[in-house]
Amino acid sequence: MSEQTAGRRVVTNMALSLDGHYARPDTPVDMGWVMPYAITDVARDHLTSLWEPATTALLGRVNAEGFLAFWPTVIGGEGADRRDEAFAKWLLDVDKVVLSTTLGQAPWERTAVVDRPTAEVIADLKAAEGGDILVLSSASVIKALLAADQVDRLALTVFPVFLGGGPRLFDDGLPEGRWRLVSQTAGDHGTLSLVYDRVR
Repeated sequence: MSEQTAGRRVVTNMALSLDGHYARPDTPVDMGWVMPYAITDVARDHLTSLWEPATTALLGRVNAEGFLAFWPTVIGGEGADRRDEAFAKWLLDVDKVVLSTTLGQAPWERTAVVDRPTAEVIADLKAAEGGDILVLSSASVIKALLAADQVDRLALTVFPVFLGGGPRLFDDGLPEGRWRLVSQTAGDHGTLSLVYDRVR
């Protein structure tokens, strides 16, 4: 069995708390709990390894609005880490697909807004030429891809904090399958990056 499918890979990236949640129970859009750990070398190097081979970014509307409001402000900022600036520039320049049922038109350059099932969108993207398709922290998109068994590479950063509740990435009822650990890196601040490839 091979660990990768032929052609473009679908790579998903998500930050999780140590007790398995990706957001707080009461304020799901508040990512303040992530910030102390997202600026560690482990987290920054992890993200860099994911976006460098990617030529398409796939996001849900909420994450697109958050990412594309914040990251451009990093470029040229005083004391900005070179890895953060490089990611911000990539995000602006890369082809972006935003899945949304409510957004009529994209306010960002190089962005297509699509109101179609996630599985169909991925099938079309994989049929086109290009590098990896990187899904950036959009839980609803990643959940749909996991349910359809369309994730080729699963990347996680685990941060040493308990949120005590909130939504989980891995719902019951996902298709059975095996995954191969391809990299693991632990940092001084307790941050752990894990990358798994789907065994097909």
